Amino acid sequence: MYSSRLLFLFSYLLLPPLTHAQDWTFELEPYAMATTISGDASIGRATGVEVDVDMSDILENLELAGMLHFEAHSSSGWGVSLDYGFMDLAADISGPRGGVVDANVRQGVFEGLLIRRSDMGKGQLDVMGGFRWWDNDVDVEIDPAVLPGTAVFDVAEDWFDLVVGLRWTSAINDQWTVQLRGDIGGLGMEADLTSTLAAGLRFAMSQSVDLDLQYKATWVDYESGSRGDPGYFQYDTVTHGPVIGFVFEF
Repeated sequence: MYSSRLLFLFSYLLLPPLTHAQDWTFELEPYAMATTISGDASIGRATGVEVDVDMSDILENLELAGMLHFEAHSSSGWGVSLDYGFMDLAADISGPRGGVVDANVRQGVFEGLLIRRSDMGKGQLDVMGGFRWWDNDVDVEIDPAVLPGTAVFDVAEDWFDLVVGLRWTSAINDQWTVQLRGDIGGLGMEADLTSTLAAGLRFAMSQSVDLDLQYKATWVDYESGSRGDPGYFQYDTVTHGPVIGFVFEF
């Protein structure tokens, strides 16, 4: 309930009235990411479990996934960006002392940013600030090689992190542009740290459709509860990989 109220309040403040639609431009981008998740997680008494899920594992065990990006920009220089990506998968995770951990993992990340854009010759600089919402459900079954007896843990955690960042875009020629982005957040408010770095190119296929190619990495270091307690949860991972998308401008 708290998360829903916070999301509603932020959306109300973030989205100005579109009283002059002709002053706005919009972008809608469905995209795909060849995702790899690396790091470690702790759930209850199972601490320091290595998380190493590469793209082949995800394709083999993927049950459902979706990724969508939306931006709106005003001629005044203000804009908003919304991004949501999730995947639901099952995978085998290696334990710290051998054995196998069977895990079902659902990871969803929603991002809402307020943007202030400044023109810089052939390029643009966007100053961004907003939130990143993580929604993780983890079901883990651990075999006796890790614990003295099979154990099952089920943890559902979601949290908001405030983030600030910069994005720089510059035209290479009439069709190609280069884009660099970085942000940082968390800093102990919810997660100890969250950060995204991305670099890529956009190719104008037509006046209203661009091809988006980039490499993106998102880090998070989050901890909830007390180590050793049944409800303890720690998630220290990086989700990264190449991205391809089609940007529809209107």
